[in-house]
Amino acid sequence: MPKRLIPLITSQIYHIYNRSIDGIPIFSNKKTVNRTLDAIKYYKLIDTPVKLSYFLHWPADKKNNFNKESITKNKNYITLFAYCLMPNHFHLLLRQERDNGISKFMSNIQNSITRYVNSATKRKGHIFQGQFKSVLIESNEQLLHVSRYIHLNPFNSYIVKNIESLEKFMWSSLYEYLNGDAQLCNTKLILSNFKDPQNYWKFIKDQSDYQRKLESIKHLILG
Repeated sequence: MPKRLIPLITSQIYHIYNRSIDGIPIFSNKKTVNRTLDAIKYYKLIDTPVKLSYFLHWPADKKNNFNKESITKNKNYITLFAYCLMPNHFHLLLRQERDNGISKFMSNIQNSITRYVNSATKRKGHIFQGQFKSVLIESNEQLLHVSRYIHLNPFNSYIVKNIESLEKFMWSSLYEYLNGDAQLCNTKLILSNFKDPQNYWKFIKDQSDYQRKLESIKHLILG
């Protein structure tokens, strides 16, 4: 993998994204999405004893013990703040917790997704467009705008018909923010800027304001 022009720095937050080669569908069904979320949860940990495909077949008590031990050790490559899985691309908002943590985490999950999709579709080769893209988050304002951009992706791409339907879209972290059910994400950092989750939802729904600002903040979102 070629060396990055801009290094990924520990304790810094980044918008990470990538898309499929030739627009091939990746996150197009519930099984692949769930497998990807399993990969994110598993590979954000530093001490993973086996590949995810083996881990998922461990007995339930053994998996539970490993998960409890991992929580106690609190040794993660990254902290995830937001995500969205679209049919042919993904967005992650995360903080690097260890040197080279993002690169190791992304290598693991992209390889895991590639193996799974190739096996399921009986294809071979890469499915992502090379090296993932990264944009450094340099201010709290940028953090909030990028989180909104990520959560609005299904609406802006017409995957959901209206803004109200976005609240029920299950392939992003918005559900975790609005329902207090944080499974993968640390929601506290972003929600600390709002009175309550409903105020964050209002910020998300403020589409006219978002459209007005989109061009002026595009460089903050996609580099």
